[in-house]
Amino acid sequence: MHIHSGDTVHFVAADPGHNVQSLPGMIPQGAEPFAGPMGHDLSVTFSKPGLYGYKCLPHYWMGMVGMVVVDNPVNEQEAKSVAQPGAAGTRFRQLFDTLDRH
Repeated sequence: MHIHSGDTVHFVAADPGHNVQSLPGMIPQGAEPFAGPMGHDLSVTFSKPGLYGYKCLPHYWMGMVGMVVVDNPVNEQEAKSVAQPGAAGTRFRQLFDTLDRH
């Protein structure tokens, strides 16, 4: 998802067993990490340009991850270097490939 600085994203918990939280090393330097409680929606306003990787904590290794790009992915190289478990690694490789093609 590509957005602009100052935009807000509303993450919807599909059921009580899901949440959203940022991934350490996959947010721009100086940006605030975010985490929503299990089973609750979360709105996040993104004020710093860069790439923000996020996960569903209980389903992270199964590849339930995503990314938000705010303006430009200025921290892409750092984010790519973060080790990912299981299917999360596969999914992030796909997301980075898509990002790099555009």
